[in-house]
Amino acid sequence: MKYPIAIGLLFALVATSCLETQSSQGQQQPVDQPVISNPTTNPNQVLSLSGAILPEKQLSDRIKEKREEQLEEARINYETQPDSLDNIIWYGRRLAYLGRYNDAIRMYSVGLDLYPNSYKLLRHRGHRYITIRQFDKAIEDLQKAAFYARPVRNSIEPDGLPNRLNKPLSNDKFNIWYHLGIAYYLKGNYDKAISSFKQCMEYADNDDLVVATSNWFYMTYKKIGNETAANDLLKPINKRMEIIEYTPYHQLLLMHKEVYNVVTILDYAQSENNSIDPTLGYGVANYYSYSNQVDLAKDLFERILRNPAWDSFGYIATEVDNLSLQNL
Repeated sequence: MKYPIAIGLLFALVATSCLETQSSQGQQQPVDQPVISNPTTNPNQVLSLSGAILPEKQLSDRIKEKREEQLEEARINYETQPDSLDNIIWYGRRLAYLGRYNDAIRMYSVGLDLYPNSYKLLRHRGHRYITIRQFDKAIEDLQKAAFYARPVRNSIEPDGLPNRLNKPLSNDKFNIWYHLGIAYYLKGNYDKAISSFKQCMEYADNDDLVVATSNWFYMTYKKIGNETAANDLLKPINKRMEIIEYTPYHQLLLMHKEVYNVVTILDYAQSENNSIDPTLGYGVANYYSYSNQVDLAKDLFERILRNPAWDSFGYIATEVDNLSLQNL
């Protein structure tokens, strides 16, 4: 897809509008991203950053059956009206919820041929590029999403996987900047991650979104050694916050604030086969890294990588940091 030069320059402005707020000195080298050499074998095959083939997404029979029914409904809606933006988005989302991430990306790409300026399609495709470890493509999509969303009134994003209260928590602009921040974090571009999370905080209009952003924001500041900024993020965090969905992030922030101890968090994080929940485990592993307990961090990384939830951001970040530790 080709854009006029003027539009291309505006994209560049979006990419650079997040000013370099902190020094990048000492940040990790970018991790090479995998390329699937023979996608015809399994069109939804995903490789880890080390090149290992990741298993199919594990779902209980009950959940899988429900999601397949929802996918079939989305497919019928799409085939009935294939030029509907909502139908395209929901077909892609339902594919992704079954672990068919490459199929979802292909669906969003079909949609972008019809709606090249759709920040919603770009946001969702960018998210799934993160899932399949294609960080550069994720950043490109999410930068464009931020550009196209700027003049648009913000709105609640419907949940595809409702929380326990069936209450949608996030909004379009939050999701764009949140995922862009994570993509930059995974690339080791902490300056741009900081700028993105600052923008994200502007749209964090409930406690769940605040703790989700603060968790990654805190770890980003710690990566560059800005202790003051990291600790400032912890000041508004307290046990009385109304958390509906992002309890693990809330717990980790309270751990960093020394309200909870590490042992308590690790107890919550225990999973089958001596593995560790990626979200909680990655936060604790970072805690160990910050205090120069590298061996403990490595042990947790190994246990996280035994967990089947390889599509979670904590797991992907573990792959990135584990490779960096191996190169020390």
